[in-house]
Amino acid sequence: MSACEEDAGSKSVTGGENHRQGERPTESLLKSRRAGPPDGGYGWVVVMSAFFVMGLTAAVLKSLGIFFLDIQSHFGVLTSTTSWVTSTTIAMFHLGAPAASALTLQFSQRVVIIVGGLLTASGMLLASLDLGLPWLYLTMGILQGTGISFSWIPANSMVSHYFVRWRPIAHAIASSGECVFAVMFSPFFQWLNETYSWQGALLIIGGLQLNLCACGALMRPLETTQGSIQETKDSLDGNAAVLPPKRKVFSQCALLRKPELLLYILFAILAAAGFFIPPVFLVPFANSLGMDNYWSASILSVLALADLAGRLICGWVANMRLLRNLQLLTMVVTLFGIVLLLLPISNNYWAILVFASLYGLLFGCVVAIHITCIVDIVTLEGFDSGLGIFMLFRSIGGFIGPPAAGWLVDKTNDYRAAFYLSGLCLISSAAFVFLVDHLVRRRKAAEADIHQAVSQQEDWETGKVK
Repeated sequence: MSACEEDAGSKSVTGGENHRQGERPTESLLKSRRAGPPDGGYGWVVVMSAFFVMGLTAAVLKSLGIFFLDIQSHFGVLTSTTSWVTSTTIAMFHLGAPAASALTLQFSQRVVIIVGGLLTASGMLLASLDLGLPWLYLTMGILQGTGISFSWIPANSMVSHYFVRWRPIAHAIASSGECVFAVMFSPFFQWLNETYSWQGALLIIGGLQLNLCACGALMRPLETTQGSIQETKDSLDGNAAVLPPKRKVFSQCALLRKPELLLYILFAILAAAGFFIPPVFLVPFANSLGMDNYWSASILSVLALADLAGRLICGWVANMRLLRNLQLLTMVVTLFGIVLLLLPISNNYWAILVFASLYGLLFGCVVAIHITCIVDIVTLEGFDSGLGIFMLFRSIGGFIGPPAAGWLVDKTNDYRAAFYLSGLCLISSAAFVFLVDHLVRRRKAAEADIHQAVSQQEDWETGKVK
């Protein structure tokens, strides 16, 4: 036995992995590949944990618009200046994605989610000290946004790695936590705001977000994942050509050479600009029409219920394979943009409620499948890196969207301008999804032709030998 093999075997025993001493990386890799994702079992515990992660991160972010007018009044600043708080949170949520992906590969999803929970809670707790608007940019913006990223990215990664056949519906169930919690958070945050002021409300929300650490503790890494990490260490001294899927060198530069991913990134930038405008300005728009605060908050609750329905319905449709994921995404994003262009014509509570319900339904449809589409573009092997790149570039849209809408509102003195901008961004983004779908279909057709040619060649050679 070579010294390299002995060293690999000792490392495996020390690390607690189920590999024989001296087992070759190639053999253990084949065993790891045979195991595959469980597609159930403990995977459903992972889905429920991800469900709570989505609720304690994305639902909180979506409900922060309730505090918008109070924070603006407290500091006496313009709408565009106040919107930078939410915009910074959204930007850090996306900018932190590559770091979250890298740390997930280096350590585990469990560790990164726990760290994210601590950062998220710290951001809200420190923001409650009310030390000035720049302080909110740092705490609610940078700390909260980074913490959300460190929790949200690994949770989605775990769901993808635990499921294959049921991946669309598993993602839909996990992401629905955002909607379920948003239904509860809208009236709850409004009550906290009126009872304890926005400072006290942020303090209590920070305490709630500490539960992200418990969610992270439930994220048990797959045995194949742990084996892959050990195999990578072994293969560095042995056969460097044999790398497991988890740790195979999928450089971000290599992924960026894919035209499909580049176009999908352009979709991400425009869609993000449209995504994050309505949650910030929907409540202020309703208030500008003379509605009571609780009536305005109730719109967010109805929106969240429609969002939940959209995620589950679209996840179910995607799982039935009636349409290609990218084809379905093109349709719902286009309809989403049209609804937002029509929403400003509302002039009473019930009209806003109808359009908000349609907005929530289509928003849920988009969220349910736009992440799983990354697997169609870069395959599961490149999913972790691809998701990090996608979220990084999506931050551009999320960062400039709300401030640009706020600037338009200040110039026009009309909240309707924000929704017009949002709708145009989404309709424009749908064109890029259409192009991505065309390129992916063409690539798969070419791969199928190559596979058929290789099979025919093998059959011919086999017949010739006989």
